[in-house]
Amino acid sequence: MRFSVLLAGCLAAISWVAQAAVPCNKPLYLTFDTGHMGVAPLVAEVLNRQQVKVTFFAAHEPTQEGDGTLGEHWAAWWRARGAEGHAFASHTYDHVYWRADQPQGRWLMRASAGPKKGLVESWDAAQYCQELQRANTRLQQLTGQKPLPLFRAPGGKTSPSLLAAAKQCGFAHVGWADAGFLGDELPSDKYPNAMLLKRALKNIRSGDILMAHLGIWSRQDAWAPAVLEPLVEGLKAKGFCFATLRDHPQYNAWTH
Repeated sequence: MRFSVLLAGCLAAISWVAQAAVPCNKPLYLTFDTGHMGVAPLVAEVLNRQQVKVTFFAAHEPTQEGDGTLGEHWAAWWRARGAEGHAFASHTYDHVYWRADQPQGRWLMRASAGPKKGLVESWDAAQYCQELQRANTRLQQLTGQKPLPLFRAPGGKTSPSLLAAAKQCGFAHVGWADAGFLGDELPSDKYPNAMLLKRALKNIRSGDILMAHLGIWSRQDAWAPAVLEPLVEGLKAKGFCFATLRDHPQYNAWTH
């Protein structure tokens, strides 16, 4: 009995290594932005079961339980994701939205978390770069891994001058493909999960960056429990494979 159990374990390990060695010829880059974290345990479970590595863009946002996405309550969750080999990058620490360009290299910015939540302030490049780095510094403390020198602006809202300033301090911006907008922040009455799943499986193409969240407050019918695993399985069945943004050709200069 012991021998058969050991043999089964060895065969499973060999199978996993063999799968990992297969070149990823139709890569997809699944990414998650932080959110209320209500589905975070489920997301981790699915990723583990499907042996999928993703990139997490993290800000310190309010959560359904605990002291925020990058607080101590969720520290063990982040530490486990680091040990599993996922990648991490900044989403700005206080989930700060770009609102408008101003003269002399400044921008109107609005935080949606943190002590200045809701306030519109005028920032310069040094303030924005500090905000990007705050998230990465905290991610490294939590995960034990060095985050990528990448960021995703909340809402994807940027301007050419803001992106240029971020590049000057070492951060490249990451958006998502049109088909990679997985729709988990859309109203579920108009965009039910079945529709979002069907649309994604039809339209996603090799090389696409996909984007979802670790929980959206406004959506009534939560996306991840219904869509995430069927989406991953459906994309695998079409010959796609998954990689983190460490391996995205557009960002090689920043991640290596």
